[in-house]
Amino acid sequence: MKPIKLVSFILLIVANVGCQNTVQEKAQNSALQEQTKVSSMPKVSVQLYSVRDSLKKDFIGTLKEIASFGFEGVEFAGVFGPYENDPQGLKKLLDELGLKVSGAHVSFKHFTEEKFNRTVEFYRALEAPMLIVPWDDRSIDPDKIDEFAKDLTELSKKLSAYGMKTGYHNHDDEFAEFKDSTYWDYLARSTPSDVVLQLDVGWAIYAGKDPVSYVKRYPGRTLTTHYKAKLPKGASDKLPLIGQDAIDWESLIQSNIAVGGTQWLVVEQEDYPNGLSPLESVRVSKRGLDLILQKMKLK
Repeated sequence: MKPIKLVSFILLIVANVGCQNTVQEKAQNSALQEQTKVSSMPKVSVQLYSVRDSLKKDFIGTLKEIASFGFEGVEFAGVFGPYENDPQGLKKLLDELGLKVSGAHVSFKHFTEEKFNRTVEFYRALEAPMLIVPWDDRSIDPDKIDEFAKDLTELSKKLSAYGMKTGYHNHDDEFAEFKDSTYWDYLARSTPSDVVLQLDVGWAIYAGKDPVSYVKRYPGRTLTTHYKAKLPKGASDKLPLIGQDAIDWESLIQSNIAVGGTQWLVVEQEDYPNGLSPLESVRVSKRGLDLILQKMKLK
């Protein structure tokens, strides 16, 4: 056996240590990625507009049903039953049911100078993190969209003082062509990054757009996403229920987690196929989403 020179011996030791460090680093990185994957998994809520008629008939009973489906939160849309003037009482009920408030749909008429404080205090009591504007005619008006973008930006600044965010929710109209892209793109580019882009997946699909590409196009701005199984125009071989439709939910979920900064997946049901009631449709879509998450090992 030839004697090993000192320099060669030192290099050999350094190489071995380097290999060990590389293995350790890979293990640490893998563990960190696993932690990130778990910690960044969005929670699942339901847009209560889906069951608005049930809420009007039996507000408390409907929320109990929602909780029994395994939802972690709810997104309000203007129906509060007996708690319309009692946000503290509503918060107590939600706590008892194990439900958080993922956000609420609140139109600009509730943010006038006369109503702003009351609106903010109501939703602060519910610990709602996001107050999303659900629709505004100006969003698809070539002459008024700049005014709308300015108002959204100002509202975002005002709400940030209370630890809350605002944003906008799309329908299909916002994906119509405007200038060099669409109204939705123009609005996104005309507002700061802290204005939430609440992507409604169903309406994007209905408009012939790929929701995954829109999540990726605006990193960190899709803090909340409406998971609505809406069929493309002319489709009839699928059902508008999550898991029974044609949407690539796995790719969307991956994009929400990796790029969108998404905190809440909000199930919304506006179609009730095969004679299903709104509550039954919500339950079926929630179960469909659960199965997809289980397949992805995220649940």
